[in-house]
Amino acid sequence: MKIKNLLLGSLTSMALVTSGQSLADYPNKDIQGIIMWGAGGSTDSVMRSVTPYAEEKLGVDVIMTNRSGGVGAIATKYVYSQKADGYTLLMGAENPQMHKVLGLSSIDYSDMIPINILARGTPIIVANNDAPYNTFEEFVAYVKAHPGEVRTGMTGNGGLTSIVLAMLESQVQLDLTPVPYNGDGPALTALQSGTIDVMSSVIGAALDHIQAGRMKVISVIDAKENNLLPGVAPITDTYPKLSSYLPWGPFFGIFVKKGTPTEAVDKLVAAFHSAAENESFKQLMAKRGFEIMNESGASAEAFLERYRSVSSWIVYDSGFAKKSPADFNIPRP
Repeated sequence: MKIKNLLLGSLTSMALVTSGQSLADYPNKDIQGIIMWGAGGSTDSVMRSVTPYAEEKLGVDVIMTNRSGGVGAIATKYVYSQKADGYTLLMGAENPQMHKVLGLSSIDYSDMIPINILARGTPIIVANNDAPYNTFEEFVAYVKAHPGEVRTGMTGNGGLTSIVLAMLESQVQLDLTPVPYNGDGPALTALQSGTIDVMSSVIGAALDHIQAGRMKVISVIDAKENNLLPGVAPITDTYPKLSSYLPWGPFFGIFVKKGTPTEAVDKLVAAFHSAAENESFKQLMAKRGFEIMNESGASAEAFLERYRSVSSWIVYDSGFAKKSPADFNIPRP
Protein backbone atom coordinates (compact mmCIF):
# COMPACT_ATOMS: atom_id res chain seq x y z
CA MET A 1 0.00 0.00 0.00
CA LYS A 2 2.85 2.38 0.84
CA ILE A 3 4.44 1.79 -2.57
CA LYS A 4 1.08 2.29 -4.29
CA ASN A 5 0.41 5.53 -2.41
CA LEU A 6 3.92 6.73 -3.16
CA LEU A 7 3.42 6.06 -6.87
CA LEU A 8 0.05 7.82 -6.89
CA GLY A 9 1.55 10.80 -5.11
CA SER A 10 4.40 10.99 -7.58
CA LEU A 11 2.04 10.79 -10.55
CA THR A 12 -0.17 13.51 -9.08
CA SER A 13 2.83 15.76 -8.50
CA MET A 14 4.04 15.18 -12.04
CA ALA A 15 0.58 16.00 -13.42
CA LEU A 16 0.45 19.23 -11.45
CA VAL A 17 3.92 20.24 -12.59
CA THR A 18 3.08 19.43 -16.23
CA SER A 19 -0.23 21.31 -15.98
CA GLY A 20 1.48 24.32 -14.40
CA GLN A 21 4.15 24.35 -17.07
CA SER A 22 1.59 24.10 -19.88
CA LEU A 23 -0.43 26.99 -18.50
CA ALA A 24 2.67 29.09 -17.94
CA ASP A 25 3.82 28.31 -21.48
CA TYR A 26 0.42 29.04 -23.07
CA PRO A 27 0.19 29.21 -25.97
CA ASN A 28 2.69 26.57 -27.03
CA LYS A 29 0.97 25.59 -30.28
CA ASP A 30 -1.20 27.18 -32.94
CA ILE A 31 -4.72 28.29 -32.01
CA GLN A 32 -7.92 27.61 -33.96
CA GLY A 33 -10.07 30.62 -34.82
CA ILE A 34 -13.57 29.58 -35.88
CA ILE A 35 -15.36 32.35 -37.82
CA MET A 36 -19.12 31.87 -37.65
CA TRP A 37 -19.93 33.52 -40.99
CA GLY A 38 -18.66 32.98 -44.52
CA ALA A 39 -15.73 34.53 -46.36
CA GLY A 40 -16.17 38.10 -47.55
CA GLY A 41 -18.73 39.16 -44.97
CA SER A 42 -18.34 41.70 -42.21
CA THR A 43 -17.48 39.19 -39.44
CA ASP A 44 -14.84 37.56 -41.62
CA SER A 45 -13.39 40.96 -42.54
CA VAL A 46 -13.10 42.15 -38.94
CA MET A 47 -11.51 38.92 -37.69
CA ARG A 48 -8.96 38.69 -40.48
CA SER A 49 -8.05 42.34 -39.95
CA VAL A 50 -7.43 42.22 -36.19
CA THR A 51 -5.98 38.74 -35.67
CA PRO A 52 -2.51 39.30 -37.21
CA TYR A 53 -1.84 41.94 -34.53
CA ALA A 54 -2.93 39.51 -31.79
CA GLU A 55 -0.66 36.83 -33.24
CA GLU A 56 2.32 39.14 -32.72
CA LYS A 57 1.59 39.19 -28.97
CA LEU A 58 0.72 35.51 -28.66
CA GLY A 59 3.77 34.31 -30.57
CA VAL A 60 1.80 31.60 -32.43
CA ASP A 61 -0.46 31.49 -35.46
CA VAL A 62 -4.25 31.66 -35.20
CA ILE A 63 -5.52 29.38 -37.97
CA MET A 64 -8.84 30.90 -39.04
CA THR A 65 -11.57 28.73 -40.54
CA ASN A 66 -15.04 29.75 -41.70
CA ARG A 67 -17.79 27.50 -40.31
CA SER A 68 -20.99 29.18 -41.41
CA GLY A 69 -24.52 27.83 -41.08
CA GLY A 70 -27.38 27.82 -38.62
CA VAL A 71 -27.14 31.61 -38.14
CA GLY A 72 -23.87 31.06 -36.27
CA ALA A 73 -25.08 27.98 -34.35
CA ILE A 74 -22.78 25.54 -36.15
CA ALA A 75 -19.62 27.45 -35.22
CA THR A 76 -20.83 28.11 -31.67
CA LYS A 77 -21.65 24.45 -31.04
CA TYR A 78 -18.33 23.36 -32.52
CA VAL A 79 -16.31 25.63 -30.23
CA TYR A 80 -18.40 24.60 -27.24
CA SER A 81 -17.70 20.93 -28.02
CA GLN A 82 -13.93 21.47 -27.84
CA LYS A 83 -11.73 21.42 -24.75
CA ALA A 84 -11.81 24.56 -22.60
CA ASP A 85 -8.08 25.07 -22.99
CA GLY A 86 -7.80 28.35 -24.91
CA TYR A 87 -6.84 26.70 -28.19
CA THR A 88 -10.22 27.11 -29.90
CA LEU A 89 -11.62 30.62 -30.29
CA LEU A 90 -15.10 31.54 -31.45
CA MET A 91 -14.88 34.53 -33.76
CA GLY A 92 -18.46 35.62 -33.83
CA ALA A 93 -21.11 38.24 -34.28
CA GLU A 94 -24.29 39.07 -32.39
CA ASN A 95 -26.41 36.14 -33.55
CA PRO A 96 -25.99 33.63 -30.67
CA GLN A 97 -27.68 36.08 -28.32
CA MET A 98 -31.01 35.14 -29.97
CA HIS A 99 -30.34 31.42 -30.42
CA LYS A 100 -32.20 30.26 -27.33
CA VAL A 101 -35.48 32.06 -28.07
CA LEU A 102 -35.27 31.07 -31.74
CA GLY A 103 -34.78 27.42 -30.82
CA LEU A 104 -31.51 27.25 -32.78
CA SER A 105 -29.31 26.21 -29.88
CA SER A 106 -29.19 25.87 -26.12
CA ILE A 107 -25.92 27.84 -26.14
CA ASP A 108 -25.39 31.59 -26.24
CA TYR A 109 -22.65 33.94 -25.10
CA SER A 110 -23.66 33.52 -21.46
CA ASP A 111 -22.00 30.09 -21.81
CA MET A 112 -18.77 31.65 -23.08
CA ILE A 113 -16.09 34.01 -21.80
CA PRO A 114 -15.78 37.23 -23.84
CA ILE A 115 -12.13 37.74 -24.72
CA ASN A 116 -12.91 40.98 -26.53
CA ILE A 117 -15.96 42.75 -27.95
CA LEU A 118 -14.04 44.38 -30.76
CA ALA A 119 -16.42 46.66 -32.58
CA ARG A 120 -20.02 47.33 -33.53
CA GLY A 121 -21.62 48.45 -36.75
CA THR A 122 -24.61 50.42 -38.00
CA PRO A 123 -27.24 48.67 -40.16
CA ILE A 124 -28.40 50.14 -43.45
CA ILE A 125 -30.89 49.26 -46.16
CA VAL A 126 -29.29 48.84 -49.57
CA ALA A 127 -30.95 48.30 -52.93
CA ASN A 128 -30.03 47.26 -56.43
CA ASN A 129 -29.12 50.30 -58.53
CA ASP A 130 -32.02 49.61 -60.90
CA ALA A 131 -34.62 49.46 -58.14
CA PRO A 132 -37.39 52.07 -58.74
CA TYR A 133 -36.98 53.70 -55.32
CA ASN A 134 -34.25 55.86 -53.79
CA THR A 135 -35.59 56.55 -50.29
CA PHE A 136 -37.22 54.40 -47.65
CA GLU A 137 -40.55 56.17 -48.13
CA GLU A 138 -40.44 55.36 -51.86
CA PHE A 139 -39.50 51.76 -51.04
CA VAL A 140 -42.49 51.32 -48.70
CA ALA A 141 -44.85 52.81 -51.29
CA TYR A 142 -43.49 50.47 -53.97
CA VAL A 143 -43.82 47.38 -51.75
CA LYS A 144 -47.42 48.27 -50.93
CA ALA A 145 -48.18 48.69 -54.64
CA HIS A 146 -46.38 45.43 -55.55
CA PRO A 147 -46.98 42.98 -52.65
CA GLY A 148 -44.70 39.95 -52.67
CA GLU A 149 -42.71 41.11 -55.70
CA VAL A 150 -39.71 42.64 -53.94
CA ARG A 151 -37.01 40.06 -53.11
CA THR A 152 -34.96 40.62 -49.99
CA GLY A 153 -31.79 38.81 -48.95
CA MET A 154 -32.03 36.99 -45.61
CA THR A 155 -29.35 35.31 -43.50
CA GLY A 156 -31.76 33.33 -41.32
CA ASN A 157 -33.84 34.01 -38.23
CA GLY A 158 -31.57 35.72 -35.74
CA GLY A 159 -29.35 37.17 -38.45
CA LEU A 160 -29.03 40.92 -38.86
CA THR A 161 -31.47 40.91 -41.76
CA SER A 162 -34.22 39.29 -39.69
CA ILE A 163 -33.77 41.61 -36.70
CA VAL A 164 -33.84 44.75 -38.84
CA LEU A 165 -36.93 43.49 -40.65
CA ALA A 166 -38.60 42.76 -37.30
CA MET A 167 -37.85 46.31 -36.16
CA LEU A 168 -39.30 47.78 -39.35
CA GLU A 169 -42.39 45.58 -39.18
CA SER A 170 -43.13 46.90 -35.71
CA GLN A 171 -44.01 50.11 -37.58
CA VAL A 172 -45.01 49.09 -41.11
CA GLN A 173 -46.13 45.85 -42.77
CA LEU A 174 -43.77 44.87 -45.60
CA ASP A 175 -44.85 42.05 -47.92
CA LEU A 176 -41.44 40.91 -49.19
CA THR A 177 -40.19 37.64 -50.65
CA PRO A 178 -37.22 36.37 -48.62
CA VAL A 179 -34.27 34.70 -50.37
CA PRO A 180 -31.85 32.87 -48.01
CA TYR A 181 -28.06 33.31 -48.10
CA ASN A 182 -25.22 31.99 -45.94
CA GLY A 183 -23.95 35.41 -44.90
CA ASP A 184 -24.04 39.01 -46.07
CA GLY A 185 -21.11 38.54 -48.47
CA PRO A 186 -22.99 36.20 -50.85
CA ALA A 187 -26.19 38.23 -50.41
CA LEU A 188 -24.48 41.49 -51.40
CA THR A 189 -23.11 39.77 -54.50
CA ALA A 190 -26.63 38.64 -55.36
CA LEU A 191 -27.92 42.18 -54.88
CA GLN A 192 -25.46 43.53 -57.42
CA SER A 193 -26.46 40.92 -60.00
CA GLY A 194 -30.17 41.64 -59.56
CA THR A 195 -30.98 38.23 -58.06
CA ILE A 196 -32.47 40.15 -55.12
CA ASP A 197 -33.74 43.71 -54.97
CA VAL A 198 -33.04 44.93 -51.44
CA MET A 199 -31.51 43.84 -48.15
CA SER A 200 -30.33 45.08 -44.80
CA SER A 201 -26.61 45.00 -44.23
CA VAL A 202 -24.04 46.79 -42.12
CA ILE A 203 -22.10 49.81 -43.36
CA GLY A 204 -18.77 48.02 -43.06
CA ALA A 205 -19.77 45.16 -45.36
CA ALA A 206 -21.42 47.27 -48.04
CA LEU A 207 -19.44 50.53 -48.04
CA ASP A 208 -16.93 49.58 -50.75
CA HIS A 209 -19.78 48.50 -53.03
CA ILE A 210 -21.69 51.72 -52.32
CA GLN A 211 -18.69 53.94 -52.97
CA ALA A 212 -17.95 52.05 -56.20
CA GLY A 213 -21.51 52.66 -57.36
CA ARG A 214 -22.51 48.99 -57.36
CA MET A 215 -25.56 49.52 -55.08
CA LYS A 216 -27.42 52.36 -53.40
CA VAL A 217 -28.45 53.12 -49.81
CA ILE A 218 -32.08 53.98 -49.06
CA SER A 219 -31.89 54.30 -45.27
CA VAL A 220 -29.61 54.21 -42.23
CA ILE A 221 -31.02 52.20 -39.29
CA ASP A 222 -30.05 54.75 -36.69
CA ALA A 223 -31.37 57.89 -35.03
CA LYS A 224 -28.84 60.14 -36.77
CA GLU A 225 -27.18 60.60 -40.13
CA ASN A 226 -23.89 58.79 -40.68
CA ASN A 227 -20.95 60.86 -41.89
CA LEU A 228 -19.87 58.06 -44.25
CA LEU A 229 -23.24 58.29 -46.02
CA PRO A 230 -24.02 62.00 -46.25
CA GLY A 231 -27.53 62.84 -47.35
CA VAL A 232 -28.99 59.42 -46.45
CA ALA A 233 -31.82 59.93 -43.97
CA PRO A 234 -31.89 57.95 -40.71
CA ILE A 235 -34.87 55.64 -40.31
CA THR A 236 -36.23 57.70 -37.41
CA ASP A 237 -37.02 60.51 -39.85
CA THR A 238 -39.76 58.23 -41.16
CA TYR A 239 -40.52 56.16 -38.05
CA PRO A 240 -39.54 58.12 -34.91
CA LYS A 241 -40.82 55.37 -32.58
CA LEU A 242 -37.91 53.16 -33.66
CA SER A 243 -35.63 55.36 -31.56
CA SER A 244 -36.51 53.15 -28.56
CA TYR A 245 -34.51 50.31 -30.19
CA LEU A 246 -31.59 52.46 -31.28
CA PRO A 247 -28.65 52.54 -31.41
CA TRP A 248 -28.60 48.87 -32.34
CA GLY A 249 -26.32 46.99 -34.65
CA PRO A 250 -24.17 43.97 -35.18
CA PHE A 251 -21.10 43.45 -33.05
CA PHE A 252 -18.01 41.33 -33.44
CA GLY A 253 -16.18 39.49 -30.68
CA ILE A 254 -13.75 36.78 -29.67
CA PHE A 255 -14.95 34.13 -27.19
CA VAL A 256 -13.75 30.97 -25.46
CA LYS A 257 -15.68 28.26 -23.67
CA LYS A 258 -16.36 28.76 -19.98
CA GLY A 259 -13.90 26.80 -17.89
CA THR A 260 -10.89 27.96 -19.90
CA PRO A 261 -7.98 28.48 -17.46
CA THR A 262 -7.54 32.05 -16.21
CA GLU A 263 -3.94 32.11 -17.41
CA ALA A 264 -5.02 31.43 -20.99
CA VAL A 265 -7.91 33.90 -20.81
CA ASP A 266 -5.64 36.64 -19.48
CA LYS A 267 -3.10 36.16 -22.28
CA LEU A 268 -5.81 36.16 -24.94
CA VAL A 269 -7.45 39.26 -23.46
CA ALA A 270 -4.13 41.11 -23.43
CA ALA A 271 -3.29 40.07 -27.00
CA PHE A 272 -6.65 41.09 -28.52
CA HIS A 273 -6.83 44.28 -26.45
CA SER A 274 -3.48 45.30 -27.87
CA ALA A 275 -4.61 44.27 -31.38
CA ALA A 276 -7.76 46.39 -31.17
CA GLU A 277 -5.62 49.38 -30.16
CA ASN A 278 -3.44 49.04 -33.26
CA GLU A 279 -3.74 52.26 -35.25
CA SER A 280 -3.99 50.49 -38.60
CA PHE A 281 -6.90 48.38 -37.33
CA LYS A 282 -8.62 51.42 -35.80
CA GLN A 283 -8.30 53.39 -39.02
CA LEU A 284 -9.62 50.47 -41.04
CA MET A 285 -12.65 50.09 -38.76
CA ALA A 286 -13.41 53.82 -38.89
CA LYS A 287 -13.11 53.81 -42.67
CA ARG A 288 -15.58 50.95 -42.87
CA GLY A 289 -18.07 52.49 -40.48
CA PHE A 290 -17.40 50.29 -37.43
CA GLU A 291 -17.14 51.76 -33.94
CA ILE A 292 -14.25 50.34 -31.90
CA MET A 293 -15.37 48.97 -28.51
CA ASN A 294 -12.38 46.90 -27.25
CA GLU A 295 -14.29 45.63 -24.20
CA SER A 296 -13.58 42.58 -22.04
CA GLY A 297 -14.42 41.38 -18.55
CA ALA A 298 -17.40 42.83 -16.67
CA SER A 299 -18.10 45.61 -19.18
CA ALA A 300 -18.24 43.10 -22.04
CA GLU A 301 -20.56 40.84 -20.06
CA ALA A 302 -22.89 43.76 -19.27
CA PHE A 303 -22.99 44.76 -22.95
CA LEU A 304 -23.77 41.19 -24.00
CA GLU A 305 -26.56 40.82 -21.46
CA ARG A 306 -28.27 44.06 -22.54
CA TYR A 307 -27.93 43.07 -26.19
CA ARG A 308 -29.45 39.66 -25.50
CA SER A 309 -32.36 41.29 -23.69
CA VAL A 310 -33.17 43.83 -26.43
CA SER A 311 -32.75 41.44 -29.36
CA SER A 312 -34.52 38.46 -27.79
CA TRP A 313 -37.59 40.50 -27.00
CA ILE A 314 -37.59 42.08 -30.48
CA VAL A 315 -37.76 38.66 -32.14
CA TYR A 316 -40.32 37.42 -29.61
CA ASP A 317 -42.60 40.43 -30.02
CA SER A 318 -42.31 40.16 -33.81
CA GLY A 319 -43.74 36.64 -33.62
CA PHE A 320 -40.96 34.46 -35.00
CA ALA A 321 -39.35 33.32 -31.75
CA LYS A 322 -40.12 29.75 -30.73
CA LYS A 323 -39.74 30.41 -27.02
CA SER A 324 -40.27 33.33 -24.71
CA PRO A 325 -37.20 35.12 -23.34
CA ALA A 326 -38.86 34.73 -19.95
CA ASP A 327 -38.25 30.98 -20.23
CA PHE A 328 -34.53 31.74 -19.94
CA ASN A 329 -34.87 34.48 -17.32
CA ILE A 330 -34.00 37.13 -19.92
CA PRO A 331 -35.51 40.39 -18.63
CA ARG A 332 -37.47 42.71 -20.87
CA PRO A 333 -35.38 45.87 -21.51
